[in-house]
Amino acid sequence: MDTITLILIVIGALNWGLIGIFQFDLVAAVFGGMSGVFARIIYTLVGLAGIWGITMLFRKRNRAGIMSEDRE
Repeated sequence: MDTITLILIVIGALNWGLIGIFQFDLVAAVFGGMSGVFARIIYTLVGLAGIWGITMLFRKRNRAGIMSEDRE
């Protein structure tokens, strides 16, 4: 789940970079405009990934660098 989340966050970040630098929305261009059904699904998935990514900030890592829940 975390890997998929990070991929979606990167897609969102790259898309925002393109919008900021070139005023070009890649997701809208590929999936039929901002109001297209598929584009809205992608935007929603990226938004949900961002919310999941927030939880990743507060998880502890073990010595191997793997995130784990604190069960103490």
